[in-house]
Amino acid sequence: MNIFADFESRIRIVVEATLKTLEKPGADVSRIAVEPPRDASHGDLASNAAMVLAKPLGLKPRDLAEAIAGRLREDADIAAVEIAGPGFINLRLEPIFWTRHLASLLSAGEEYGRGSATGRKVNVEYVSANPTGPMHVGHCRGAVVGDSIANILAFAGHEVVKEYYVNDAGEQVNVLARSAYLRYREAMGEAIGDIPAGLYPGDYLKPVGHALAILHGGKLLDLAEPEWLPLVRDYAIDAMMMMIRDDLKRLGIAHEVFFSERTLHRVETGANESRIALAVEDLRAKGFVYQGSLPPPKGQLPEDWEDREQTLLRSTEVGDDVDRPLVKSNGAYTYFAADVAYFIDKFERGFSEMVFVLGADHGGYVKRLEAVAKAVSGGTARAEVVLCQLVKLYRDGEPFKMSKRSGDFVTLADVVEEVGRDPVRFMMLFRKSDAPLDFDFQKVTEQSKDNPVFYVQYAHARAQSVARQAAEAGIVAAADTPFDAELLSRLVDEGEIGLVRKLAEYPRLVQSAAEAKEPHRVAFYLYDVAQAFHAQYNRGRDVPGLRFVNAEERRLTLARLGLVRAVASVIASGLRLIGVAAPDEMR
Repeated sequence: MNIFADFESRIRIVVEATLKTLEKPGADVSRIAVEPPRDASHGDLASNAAMVLAKPLGLKPRDLAEAIAGRLREDADIAAVEIAGPGFINLRLEPIFWTRHLASLLSAGEEYGRGSATGRKVNVEYVSANPTGPMHVGHCRGAVVGDSIANILAFAGHEVVKEYYVNDAGEQVNVLARSAYLRYREAMGEAIGDIPAGLYPGDYLKPVGHALAILHGGKLLDLAEPEWLPLVRDYAIDAMMMMIRDDLKRLGIAHEVFFSERTLHRVETGANESRIALAVEDLRAKGFVYQGSLPPPKGQLPEDWEDREQTLLRSTEVGDDVDRPLVKSNGAYTYFAADVAYFIDKFERGFSEMVFVLGADHGGYVKRLEAVAKAVSGGTARAEVVLCQLVKLYRDGEPFKMSKRSGDFVTLADVVEEVGRDPVRFMMLFRKSDAPLDFDFQKVTEQSKDNPVFYVQYAHARAQSVARQAAEAGIVAAADTPFDAELLSRLVDEGEIGLVRKLAEYPRLVQSAAEAKEPHRVAFYLYDVAQAFHAQYNRGRDVPGLRFVNAEERRLTLARLGLVRAVASVIASGLRLIGVAAPDEMR
């Protein structure tokens, strides 16, 4: 169903036959690619075959391209072959090829574009916000990007697990406990005044304080901090994670695994060491851990740098910029040591690929995580980091004010409640994740072509409207209507064939978005499909013969209904991958 993969295979066979004739057998054809031409007027498909093979073989690209083209012209599906520039090969396909492909698309239905299983087990970790408060808009972008990447990878044929790493072992959760305890004292009738510096402000901890008062009464007031802190901390973490799950649910996000960092630090029953200690010893046995000292880094000193001999990971041997400390001067393990143990846990669970969706301020994690993957797996597993830039909120062009509920930031719930899940999810993907994003509340809710999510959803609703119009005219395309090549051959208008071409890009689009971990490609593609569909619909307003529904041309209308159904199917599939609804009507 992927026409680009199909013709890539055809061209490789032709190339191998051509090179045999030229007495140049055995060339590496793996770099041959087939893609849509940059300019649609150049044809339907373009290949770099001659460009990547000519130099290694000592041939002129255009001469090799002409030799390849001669054999390609014998393919019954190819109407014309043209050589462009220094040796690019452009193909124009026969109209019947497109109608046959449309028939296959309609037969595949919701499975169109789905990749075949590869055996790769992929872990996508995203959000992983500290359990210290409600989700804010900064988490929102990473949540949408990560969830969409996981959906696309699964549709492309991989075995995917969505995971959330709960940072419940650091000092931040002790600060959370002290902040919740302050709200507990308030619930018990004490006037607490202003929130002290260093504690978490905002009203979201008030319900936690009330709940603690109901659960414990005044008993906690009689305890010293070392006694009440673990009790309050555990309760507050559970309450915050419940809030976070609710916030994510607003976006239609549900992780399959919530992994607790504390389990890495804890010594399990029957074990002598924590999982972090075992991870360090495992890498020591592999020769990646040693005692040494690091030179002071240039510029600002990082928090984990110490001018002393310490336990280090030999990460420069596997691609990192600097060896990384694993143990602090007080004997405690560094955050990085926990990251190593966590990666080992994922690897032992059978994941060959780990995707980490992080904020742009975590750019320093890219090389260190890639190095850990190589050290732990010996190169059999890989880590890939996707960075998400900041989101700036605007209302009518003016910066959006902060939320009273949170204390100092705009919550995810604020945004979703005001504009809805679909606009939030779509617009978080309508720029590449590593580029800053401006989000204007007014623009994402207006019903116009300038609002991408409305424009795409309207295309799906319009397709359903066309089907209803046809039914009113007595022409119904039932689920079992045989949309075969003979019926669909009535689609001869260039706009109709152009729509089929655009739909035929979908399987390749899914594959490329999965490989690049770039879900914005799906959003961009859906906008292009919607644009092509709306344009063809509007042509029918000007030229009655191009209308999708014509009661006097029953077979032609049925063929066009097949095309409309295909448009709706691909749009619905793409929207499903990015977690956006495909409405049958717009209100």
